[in-house]
Amino acid sequence: MIRKLLLVWIGAALVLPLVSSNGQDKPKKTIAVDIRKLPPPSDRQGLTYAADIKPILDESCVKCHGAEKPKAKLRLDSLEGTLKGGENGKVIDSGHSASSVLVINVSHLGDPDDYMPPPNNKAKIGPLTKDQIGLIRAWIDQGAK
Repeated sequence: MIRKLLLVWIGAALVLPLVSSNGQDKPKKTIAVDIRKLPPPSDRQGLTYAADIKPILDESCVKCHGAEKPKAKLRLDSLEGTLKGGENGKVIDSGHSASSVLVINVSHLGDPDDYMPPPNNKAKIGPLTKDQIGLIRAWIDQGAK
């Protein structure tokens, strides 16, 4: 009985992402991410968007995800925009940095098409450092305020 339930669950897990959509006609792509490869969250406490996270995003993300023509309708130039997400949904899972799309993408894990900033981008913006990713992770784990 347990084996049948497990097989049904695994089958559903493999099929549902192919038939559900994210508001578009194309199916969602699912990429397995090894969260053990994520840089660890910082030990710093009391992190805020304004004081700690916005400077990182301003330097590495806002050129493409700011007020003027934000790519994927994702704005990272304000707390509200960052928490709202973009046309593909939310990028912050408050309290759970390891499952946040933003963390996975800036860590260059998962689908290479989603890496942020993209490698070899026109603006020559380099990847975030492990310390920067650790601060973002800690901020999200602390509630993303």
